[in-house]
Amino acid sequence: MYTVNKVLCSSSRVQSWQIGFLARNLSTSGILYEHHKCKLLVVGGGAGGCSVAAKASNKLGEGKVIVLEPADKHYYQPMFTLIGGGIKKLEDSFRPMKSVLPALATWLQDSAAKFEPENNTVHTKGGDSIEYEYLLVAVGLQLNYEQIPGLVEALSIPNGKVCSNYSPKYVNRTWQALQNFRTGNALFTFPNSPVKCPGAPQKVLYIAEHYLRKSNKRKNANLFYNTSLPVLFGVKHYADALWEIVKKRNINVNLRTNLVEVKPSTNEAVFENLDNPDERFTVNYEFLHVTPPMGAPDVLKACKSLVNEIGFVDVNKDTLQHQRFGNVFAIGDCSSSPNSKTAASVAAQSQVVYKNLMAVMDGKTPNRVFDGYASCPLVTGYNTCVLAEFDYSLTPLETFPLDQRKERYSMYMMKKDVMPPLYWHLLLNGLWNGPGLMRKLMHIRL
Repeated sequence: MYTVNKVLCSSSRVQSWQIGFLARNLSTSGILYEHHKCKLLVVGGGAGGCSVAAKASNKLGEGKVIVLEPADKHYYQPMFTLIGGGIKKLEDSFRPMKSVLPALATWLQDSAAKFEPENNTVHTKGGDSIEYEYLLVAVGLQLNYEQIPGLVEALSIPNGKVCSNYSPKYVNRTWQALQNFRTGNALFTFPNSPVKCPGAPQKVLYIAEHYLRKSNKRKNANLFYNTSLPVLFGVKHYADALWEIVKKRNINVNLRTNLVEVKPSTNEAVFENLDNPDERFTVNYEFLHVTPPMGAPDVLKACKSLVNEIGFVDVNKDTLQHQRFGNVFAIGDCSSSPNSKTAASVAAQSQVVYKNLMAVMDGKTPNRVFDGYASCPLVTGYNTCVLAEFDYSLTPLETFPLDQRKERYSMYMMKKDVMPPLYWHLLLNGLWNGPGLMRKLMHIRL
């Protein structure tokens, strides 16, 4: 890797060749931007980016891997569900970004402004350029709160009735709104878009319902789960069990129902019937948890050669290698692989991506295959959890030799107390590749 340091064009003692060089490289602000070179560029310092960067930098050596990531904090996002229920604190969910990125990699605290895969280059918002031999795109999903009129305004009202577990900016509002709830309608939504962890919009529903029972407010609450999906959960094996839970707890479920507007001045939410978009109805709320629309980041969607028709990195679903550019891979939520977008999927993908990257670097054909594994610990209260695990075909792919459709305290404790340290100490350091080996051991028949 080499860099040209940022300088101000203020010296009068500049040779003619230097003037020409500066003229070609200076912006209108008079700053000479840096140009970097690396073996592997990882765009995104989330779970997938950290994990593969750790593996690759250990293999390739110091200075060969650059991680492009603007944030100074790394959040363990699966904990947001527990924060919203008052089970964990926001400060439990993050570490300084510097502490989780691999020491052998170079961290550029900036974000991508433009991808140029034809030229093996990424330009940053700060004005730098990075030339790579291999690229891993790991930029996650973009939260689009502003796509719902009135929602951002509602989320800005102090101690308001509208909340969302999906952002560290808003997650504490959920617990506040639950505590402030007295009587009326409690609404929970699932948007008409891809989302991080499709089970998470239900987790907050079940935790809230349990909280209302514990605080003797349940009899005064009408709970509604309005989802854009045609099913309660995408895997029938678990959906059947979840239907029993919502029926037992007297929760109203409206399928194919999408939130299109929030009216904070009157505490009203407007929904559309996705099977008949002209049909809209308005509901008064005393509590409204919104799962925002999500999608591929704008910077990805702008690079048509890199993405599919809806803006996700166009990869082979088995190898996670780009369909057009053989030196490009993607991991996690930003890829076009049709698995549920969960941290567990990232763990399973990380070894596939790493091994296939190393194969391509060695001039070989990538042959590691991702089976679409996803896991969703569906927390159903303050002491129970249904552990859903499945593959691309939505066939259960369970780790433990027991019926994981049942609500269990053991699965709740695993979600609450086991998974966070596993994430921080193993996954981010490239040492956890999902429960595949454990699953094989658990199901050995003697």
